[in-house]
Amino acid sequence: MPAADATRRSGAGPLSATGWGTLLAGAALLGAGYGYGYGEAAALGLTCLAAVVTAVIWTVPKPQLAAERRIAPRKVGRGDPADGIVTLTNTGTRTRRGLRATDMCGDQPLTMDVPVLRAGGSQELHYALPTARRGRITVGPLRLERTDPLGLARRIRSYGSADTLVVRPRICLLPVLPSGKAHHVEGPTSDTADDGSLTFHALREYVLGDDLRRVHWRSTARTGTLMVRQMVDVSLPHTTLVLDTRPGAYVSDDDFELAVDAAASIAYAAARSNFPVHVLSEAGPVLHTDGSGNDADALLDRLALIGRSDRKSAASAFDGLEHHRGGGSLVVVTGTGDTDGLTALGRVRRRFDRVTMLRAGEDMAAPDAQGVSSATVDVPQLHIASLDALLAGWRWEAVR
Repeated sequence: MPAADATRRSGAGPLSATGWGTLLAGAALLGAGYGYGYGEAAALGLTCLAAVVTAVIWTVPKPQLAAERRIAPRKVGRGDPADGIVTLTNTGTRTRRGLRATDMCGDQPLTMDVPVLRAGGSQELHYALPTARRGRITVGPLRLERTDPLGLARRIRSYGSADTLVVRPRICLLPVLPSGKAHHVEGPTSDTADDGSLTFHALREYVLGDDLRRVHWRSTARTGTLMVRQMVDVSLPHTTLVLDTRPGAYVSDDDFELAVDAAASIAYAAARSNFPVHVLSEAGPVLHTDGSGNDADALLDRLALIGRSDRKSAASAFDGLEHHRGGGSLVVVTGTGDTDGLTALGRVRRRFDRVTMLRAGEDMAAPDAQGVSSATVDVPQLHIASLDALLAGWRWEAVR
């Protein structure tokens, strides 16, 4: 936050609750004293009114201050510590006392007392920023409240501009899942990449959307089933991650946050190894990286902002995958609640070398009881109640 003088006053009145009480009491005593001839009461009333006027005059002068804020670090994982550090400098010629600073972090006020500021002196104020919730959180502007010694009047002014704290998902370091690649090449299987990067891998049954030029007619005639050539793409392995953001999919908000943390951990594992990652939800694409640059940071920044969708079914997340290039890993991250639309996974699972479903939350009913089709049940499912459970289960999944 750049150094700046006070630019505007808040809409709050100049009197505190104590000041208003003193003002009303003084007026009542003064009126009663004059009306009923009680000189002592009138004198006490005048004293109260004089104290209020003096308090207002005390707080009228505008403090000549400069404020500079820094946030360390600016980007942090959910639940990890982050600090705000504000440096206040008295640029005037008078010592300043009785100041109280409030820095807004989102909708949460963070209030602290300011030590005595002598002319030309500076003070650093340190405070912990709340990081329990993901998102891009506005910090500031800083508000300084000046009160008189009796606490009857106050003036609140804003200093400088706002800053931003990005709270990302929590992550744990995971291995990248093997994608069923041939050992003599470093790439996933594919049906649609350029011919120059392909090597024959295997034969498989035809799936709607496959290129008919890859039909192996001799095997088709022998088996009576339409068979196509599955090729090996020597390009980078790629990970496709479907994050279920439907409210009904999760029993609680904590389960949804765990799912986002898990999705971020899986995507980060691939991106930090410079592998392409495609993240999407039933509401549409979230982010696609090509395996270059600062993809890992971009993934965490984007997932810091993802929220719940208003969709009832998860089926739309799989619609665009029916024409997927083929190969690589598909990871579906969902909760332990409503499974509506997850049966659509059966339409696309054969286009990937490896498919895994991760279910976040403690309350887990039997899959059949929740309406998951047999095609989905056959997909390996990993149930987690914490990131520690994800770390242990994912390591086992990687060597399965």
